[in-house]
Amino acid sequence: MQNLAGFVITVPHKTAVAKLCDELSDDAERMEAVNVIRRSSGGKLYGAILDGKGFVAGLREEGIEPEGRSAYLVGAGGAASAIAYALAEAGVSRLTLANRTQEKAEALRQRLGKAYPALPVSLGGRDPKGHDLVINATSLGLKEGDPLPLDVESLTEEQVVAEIIMEPAETSLLKAAKSKGCTVQYGLPMLKNQLKLMAETMGL
Repeated sequence: MQNLAGFVITVPHKTAVAKLCDELSDDAERMEAVNVIRRSSGGKLYGAILDGKGFVAGLREEGIEPEGRSAYLVGAGGAASAIAYALAEAGVSRLTLANRTQEKAEALRQRLGKAYPALPVSLGGRDPKGHDLVINATSLGLKEGDPLPLDVESLTEEQVVAEIIMEPAETSLLKAAKSKGCTVQYGLPMLKNQLKLMAETMGL
């Protein structure tokens, strides 16, 4: 298919497809996940993951600078891992990982420790208290009736609460965060910035 420049990968295939690529970006290799693939003229597949870079760019576009802030991140899958690395690269002061499966969170913590040894990374529960940035990087909120990914009663108005879910635009978490007076970050800016990065990756 000579007219195929590449394609985009989404949940739940990011990890499986990474194994099918001929070459991976440094980030994709560390995370063992991809969400965009470029096809070379010779037919080889180059995989990259842009969730994290798109998320941080989306924050900055809305005037939210992660550098120097503490972050609480729910999730340890492909998107969450990419966001964790991007937050570390952006210079967050510390990072807390919360995930239903502790083993996955611990594995991510160890990988981050090797890549960013100076960054304090800990494992947390459902309480986001004491963090500047609170991020849901799970699929909880996609479906009506999904449980909340964290304890919203602990949220305070000084916190920024961010989603990666785009539909619905206002998840139950963001509604609860708004009611607590938090600044909220919707999922769409992450996608918009990823699209720019995807076009660059594919040479479009």
